[in-house]
Amino acid sequence: MIDSGEDKTRGGGSPTPVRPERLRGPVEFVGRAAELAQLRRLAANPPCLILLEGEPGIGKSRLVAELLAELPGRHLIGECDDVPEPFPLGVLLDAIRGSADRLGPLSPVAGALAPLLPELADVLPDAPPPLVDPAAERHRLLRAVAAVLAALSPATLLLEDLHWADPATCELLAYLSTHPVEGLAVVLTARTVTPGSSTPIHDALARTPPWSVTRVSLSPLDADDVRRLAARTLRLDDPPQQLTATLLERTAGIPFVVEEVLRTLAERGGDPLADDSVPFVLRDVLLWRLRPLDEATREVLGAAAVLGMTPDQRILASVLGLDRLAIGAALTAAHRAGLLHDAGDGLRFRHDLARQVVYDLVSRESREWLHLRVARVLEQELPRPVAQLAHHYRRAGSGADFVRNAEAAADLATERGDDATAASFLLQTMDIAELPRPVRVRLAAKLGRSAIDGLSQADAIPVLERLLADRRLPPGARGELGLVLGRMLRQQGEALRGYTEIERAVPYLRAPRRKAQALAVLAAPDTVVGRHVDDHLARCAQAETAAAASGDPAAHLAVRIARASLLLELGDPAAWAIISELRASAELADRPREHARACLNWAQGALHAGHPEQADALLATGRALVDETGYERLASLVEATELSLDRAAGRLDGLAERLSLLVASAERMPVTLLDARAELATVLARTAVPAGSDNAERCAGSAEGHGGAEVAERALRAVVADARRVGAIWPLVQALSALARLTVAGRPDEAVRHAADALSLVRGKGILAWAAEAVSVLAEAAAAAGDPGRAAGAVAELEAGIAGRDAPLALAALRRCRELVPA
Repeated sequence: MIDSGEDKTRGGGSPTPVRPERLRGPVEFVGRAAELAQLRRLAANPPCLILLEGEPGIGKSRLVAELLAELPGRHLIGECDDVPEPFPLGVLLDAIRGSADRLGPLSPVAGALAPLLPELADVLPDAPPPLVDPAAERHRLLRAVAAVLAALSPATLLLEDLHWADPATCELLAYLSTHPVEGLAVVLTARTVTPGSSTPIHDALARTPPWSVTRVSLSPLDADDVRRLAARTLRLDDPPQQLTATLLERTAGIPFVVEEVLRTLAERGGDPLADDSVPFVLRDVLLWRLRPLDEATREVLGAAAVLGMTPDQRILASVLGLDRLAIGAALTAAHRAGLLHDAGDGLRFRHDLARQVVYDLVSRESREWLHLRVARVLEQELPRPVAQLAHHYRRAGSGADFVRNAEAAADLATERGDDATAASFLLQTMDIAELPRPVRVRLAAKLGRSAIDGLSQADAIPVLERLLADRRLPPGARGELGLVLGRMLRQQGEALRGYTEIERAVPYLRAPRRKAQALAVLAAPDTVVGRHVDDHLARCAQAETAAAASGDPAAHLAVRIARASLLLELGDPAAWAIISELRASAELADRPREHARACLNWAQGALHAGHPEQADALLATGRALVDETGYERLASLVEATELSLDRAAGRLDGLAERLSLLVASAERMPVTLLDARAELATVLARTAVPAGSDNAERCAGSAEGHGGAEVAERALRAVVADARRVGAIWPLVQALSALARLTVAGRPDEAVRHAADALSLVRGKGILAWAAEAVSVLAEAAAAAGDPGRAAGAVAELEAGIAGRDAPLALAALRRCRELVPA
């Protein structure tokens, strides 16, 4: 089954017998002194969270083993699987199970873990009643794990191979980074991601403050380290420089590969500089170790590689039709040959790199047969391991069976509140070319619902676009998929594309509840260019009709929230009555995630109108709800609103630096990114050229001010370009107005063009209060040119547009304009 590779190895001849007596035991730990010292220092002063990164085989596990050997106290250890079942927090729960006998008194919130850890029912508090809001339920689960970890501390929590972690585990670790457990040192290992790719753990930690996670990256060994390894393993006092150079070249300094090559050289004996002595790559090493094994042992080893890192003898016996004794003998022979090692709980491959090499040596036809056999055996397990079944059926080329199990795994993940894992499984089904259209549409609808608040949107969007391009798509499916696609595009920062997709979807939506939700999104005026406020008002009225027809309280609530937001932007005093009524209602209180989102949206609207006190109060409520529910997708919106409030209040010290950090951390939250960039550019402009023409002229005349103004102008122009591209109106108007303010002293004609552009956009929207800053610049430019009448039309238009409106910010601007341009 496994190709022996006789014709591919150098040297040929009869197999060289393995001589384990030449080995000195495990290759000694060399190098990494600086990294180990850093880990010691951090872990000795908890709380801390450390992410140890590096490519496969770089020595992450070996380094943390050295660390734990020196750390006193309790060690909680978990290891992620490359094909995990959709069971949230599995690796953390595994780590906790091993220390359950040492648990002391626990907070009642720890009872939320009781359904997930039935074997610990006697030490955990009773499970609390379920919560209505899934986000609140998930956050309570995170708090429960944190409570148990606190009861086990002081301790070191080591979680390995986090690149395979489930999203719930990643969410918890992000939570622990900002809510550290006293006395707990958290050490994580993960593979380095390549540019343009990511994993849930990297995404989760990317959204945390930079100070909350210490990242330690491992590089390949250098020549000195390789020389020391060679000296100790081969019993050479001074290894030849040529040997070191050859080893470094042929192993790329990857410690696991270096170790395997040196082990092989020690076993072979002879001249280490002979032409055939230094294996070219890890594959050559393993081929050499396979050569003494008989065909039956190779067959078992190949099946073991198909099964996974830790071969299960019972499953292998069923797959190959052999008895357990024969399987055990074959695995023992592979162990003696150095292909497996004893991990304490059974034999396993020494590294995933080694397992992958053995796997690749099995012919494609044999691999497919083995995957199919493994899947058939696993079908008999209860409960069915649907994730593993999906993996093996896919590798076996059985598309229908793969889709059946992938959908079951996604459904299970959804049931457990793990939308990101569900989306991952559903995305894989979209790759099956022979998938019937009705099945593809059904799975795509599930994908849309799972990915809407997950981390899979960028991958899901092209899938939904391809389906919607099919003219044979049923109308109901067109409506559902179009709505989901539109929401995703909006969350990815594509304001106009997202809005347009939802507009297209509305006529095809059959359920009044879904139509009401879609129309409520279309009622928001501050997101998209090219739609007048009358259109938004009409959409809001249609949404109210659909909500009433649905009889769904959630739809009715969504429409009421949207109505309040729209009236707030319009400067209609009735908005505050609706907001007060909703905040006092049980409907909103029972939905803390929607409550948080509503408060943050209303806070932004209050800032647009010029009500900083109300914005501050709404922000405080929103922030508290986000902390309570742990809904991390709103965390950046909380911070963005807070920073906008500081700018509005004139608290500019250090504000640019804080906004820069937000922009950097918002890269994976595109929905907030453009607004944050607009705020940053506006602050840069205000600090470069303070308000007032005299100050502006002095600042523009200084080198420092001139340089700051150039940076601000570049930032503003970049925001204008990107906002035009995606059709996002609020950052576009804000940036154009700030650009006009920045250039009015030195380049008044250019400032007038920017201000007129902003006014034109606002005129198209129909909310004249948004043009207050732009009209102020027009008035200043006209007055400075000695022709105030030139701005009379714009000032009169602003005055008429805000008459009777609750818009303090615009009214203050109008008073300044009237001082320059009398009526």
